[in-house]
Amino acid sequence: MESSSVIGLWGTLEQADKAATLSINALNCPVTDFIWSIFSNIPVWIPLYIGVVVFFYLRFGWKRASIFTLCCVLTVLCCDQFGNVCKDFFARLRPCHDPYMIDAGLHIVEKLGGKYGFYSAHAANAMGFAVCSSIIFKQVCKARIYSCAITIWALLVAISRVFVGKHFLGDVIVGAMVGAIFALAFASLGKYAIKKLKL
Repeated sequence: MESSSVIGLWGTLEQADKAATLSINALNCPVTDFIWSIFSNIPVWIPLYIGVVVFFYLRFGWKRASIFTLCCVLTVLCCDQFGNVCKDFFARLRPCHDPYMIDAGLHIVEKLGGKYGFYSAHAANAMGFAVCSSIIFKQVCKARIYSCAITIWALLVAISRVFVGKHFLGDVIVGAMVGAIFALAFASLGKYAIKKLKL
């Protein structure tokens, strides 16, 4: 009885996720397609990452900056690799590979890519970097403006995956949560290492 209830609840959540994804994905036009493609394009944001790292070195000195940079790198790396494990384990089709979603009129902007999509590594990486770097920034300055800006950027990167047809909304939400968790863990380790090493 309990097992069937869990299955029923999961089915309800999955249908709600599909409906929400289709509703969001339907809000498209050529202009927004271009914008969301930019947010989904990882190489476009490399200068942002480099700029943040350069700030670390200018503000913290090379020893502390190296630890903080490593924290951000490990956050993104773990988000990405754990995402690959989850995709293979859960084997949830991306919406662009889901016959139901395609028949329902899913708007696809990018190439189809891999078969499975739970969770969104794009969302995890962006949110992980945003949270980790925000925590680090607070060590030396009031980072409210930066934190707000980088979090909005991460959310736009995450939701872009729904607009381009590569992920369900649920994939994106879970991905962002995973990214935040890894970020909190590695940022805390970085702060502990600096305190322990008296840097």
